[in-house]
Amino acid sequence: MPSPAHVEKLLAAARAAAQQAYAPYSQFSVGAALLLPDERILTGCNVENASFGLTICAERNAVTRSIAEGVRCWKALVVVSPTGVSPCGACRQFLSEFAPNLEIWFGHLDPQQAVHGPVSLCELLPSAMRFPH
Repeated sequence: MPSPAHVEKLLAAARAAAQQAYAPYSQFSVGAALLLPDERILTGCNVENASFGLTICAERNAVTRSIAEGVRCWKALVVVSPTGVSPCGACRQFLSEFAPNLEIWFGHLDPQQAVHGPVSLCELLPSAMRFPH
């Protein structure tokens, strides 16, 4: 489990990432921060599209960035949004492909608001779809 200091760094990184979000349709900026095994932090933000199905969530943005850098396991994920929502169903399934036991915190863009977590991905998605390998 990450230390409280790591969680604070992840929250700050996720909030900074949310500032880069492209959310002209929903006005709902989301930021995500992954803690890598070597203690680096990779971030992502949501990127909307006029064809809403093409929108990329912050969590998937961070994960695909990590995969592109050759990292497929993580210590923790922090997601921040205007209302403190947890990852959507699509992101839960996407994350479960790589890290079914990932610990997740979710909080608000406003640092004065409460942070929830850790919650394991297994708790958020207890019956993830899996193919036998």
